[in-house]
Amino acid sequence: MVNSVEETGLEVVDLRIDSAFAARNLHTRDIGMQMTGLQRLSRAMVENPDTILQELVKTAVDLCGADSAGISIETDNGNDQEFYHWIATAGAYSGFLNAILPREPSACGLCLERGHAQHFTVTKKFFDILGVEAPLVTDGILLPWKTEDTRGTIFVMAHGRTEAFDDNDARLMTMLADFAAMGYRQQKQQAQLIVQARAAAAAQMANHLAHEINNPLQSMTNAAFLVARGDPGSNPKALGQALSNDIERLSGIVRELLSLPLE
Repeated sequence: MVNSVEETGLEVVDLRIDSAFAARNLHTRDIGMQMTGLQRLSRAMVENPDTILQELVKTAVDLCGADSAGISIETDNGNDQEFYHWIATAGAYSGFLNAILPREPSACGLCLERGHAQHFTVTKKFFDILGVEAPLVTDGILLPWKTEDTRGTIFVMAHGRTEAFDDNDARLMTMLADFAAMGYRQQKQQAQLIVQARAAAAAQMANHLAHEINNPLQSMTNAAFLVARGDPGSNPKALGQALSNDIERLSGIVRELLSLPLE
C-alpha cells in the first residue's frame, strides 16, 4: 500500500516506532469526565445498543480533547472505490457520517494492514484526490479493531493543533477500540434478533391469515355449487352479492399476506 505524503497527502506512522510522539508532554485530562464518559458507554451498551457507536465517538472527542472522531468498517463485498464506510462520526467531521472511501489512499487501510495504533496527518492533497472539502488533519490517532467477521478502525483528529494528543490518549483509545468492537457486534446481534422476531411475527400472522382465507373460500365454493346445480330455491342475486362480498374479503386477506416481510 502506497504511503507517500507527496503522492497521497497522508502521513501514517506506527506509534510503536514514533519517537517524536512518545516524547510529547502529557496533557492534563479531567479524570471525572473520563469516568463519566465510560459510564455513559457502559449504560449505552446495555440499555441502548443501537446508539453505542455514536456515543463512543462523542466520548472519544470529550475524553481526548479532539476536534473530530469517527469509526469506519470495511464494507461487505465493497469494490476498490467503495471500501470503507464511516458508520459513526462526531465533532467537526459529523457531516461525513455514512461517507464511503476508497481502498487507497487510506489511513484506515494502513492501520488495518499494520494491526497497531497509528499516528496520522492529512493534507489538502488527500482531499483533492477524493474530490471533497474537509478540515485538514494536523494530528490524529487511529486504531484497528475487529469482530469475528468485520474489521474497522476508530480515530480521533485535531484540525489545527499539531500536538493535540499524547501517549495517555493513545492508551485510552486502545480501550475505546475494544468498545468499538463490542459495540458493533452488539448492534449486529441486536439487528439479527429484530429480524428473527419480525420473521416469527410474520409467520404467525401468515398462519392466521391462511386460516382466515378458508372462510370466504368455503362460502364461494358453496355458492358455486348451488349455481352449478341450478337449485330452484337459490336466489341468483343474493348468491351474486354474497360471492362479491367473499371475493372482496379474500382480496383483502391476500393483500395482507403480500405485505408481510419476506424474512
